[in-house]
Amino acid sequence: MTVVVFGIDALDPDIVDPVDHPNLVLDSHAAIETITSVAGEPSTHELWPTIITGLPPEEHGLKLDDGVAWENPLLRTGSTVADSVLPDAVQTRLGAWLLNNTDEDAFRMPASYYEERGLSTLLDGEHRRAIGVPNYVVEDTEDREHQLRRQMGELFERDPDATGGHESADPETFYEQCMEMAMVRTARVRRALRSRRHELVFGYTSGLDLIGHVSHDRPALQERAYRELDEVVGELRDDLREGDELVLVSDHGLQEGLHTDEAMVAATDPGVVDAVDGVRDVRAAIESLLDEGGHEPEQRDDRAGGLESEAVREQLEDLGYV
Repeated sequence: MTVVVFGIDALDPDIVDPVDHPNLVLDSHAAIETITSVAGEPSTHELWPTIITGLPPEEHGLKLDDGVAWENPLLRTGSTVADSVLPDAVQTRLGAWLLNNTDEDAFRMPASYYEERGLSTLLDGEHRRAIGVPNYVVEDTEDREHQLRRQMGELFERDPDATGGHESADPETFYEQCMEMAMVRTARVRRALRSRRHELVFGYTSGLDLIGHVSHDRPALQERAYRELDEVVGELRDDLREGDELVLVSDHGLQEGLHTDEAMVAATDPGVVDAVDGVRDVRAAIESLLDEGGHEPEQRDDRAGGLESEAVREQLEDLGYV
């Protein structure tokens, strides 16, 4: 049996509707508290490390020092000096320029960061699989979502003066790119679930967040993204077997191009939702589910399991990712 956690960046409890989005609310759902960064809004950079450790940013150490992830690898070695000699506005604009004009990406702290600092995480253990979790990089290879994030160019540019801090030269094309990101991450999570080799599969996608940042004046784009994502998560939900559990979690909401101060959790087990008041509670709730549910990897060499894995592989091949 397997617990699947799917992190959907910016899944907003005020936008999700049980009638229109039944697969995004599962059997139970709720708005939960998040944490605001020094930039004045919740930060992806800080929050996913909080979700997997249960610790606030000041304890896990991955903090946003300005509005643009100053932990960018090109800046990390000089950030201490920069903090003392560069005004915040200059740091923000320099960070924006680097993200727009280089191949560097944010949120790429290696998983070894936690072990080196004596920090335990929800993802520790031989049979726990992480797929694209921000600031928990477990391998050097990149999947299609990483590649698309690094190739956005004018489709998604940092602009501290724009609503939501971003602008797009072609929002419709950008929408298609973001939904492709969400679909490939969902397919990877489905494949990991169907392998029956893991007690926990924790996947993540940023597609909904990215669309939200450029759709502040095009609300129909964000509405379409929620409907389509509901269908994609429905395919993942259909893969669950008896004893499997699915949990959806976000780090914050997003409305009118800006992060909001509420996140969301949904689960096939209502007890998970009851146990989570805020992002810091997610880890403990998932650990309890793993402990109480007898979830463990299965050794599967049967013909049916092989057919299921092949079906997911064929889907990835059709999308051009294998």
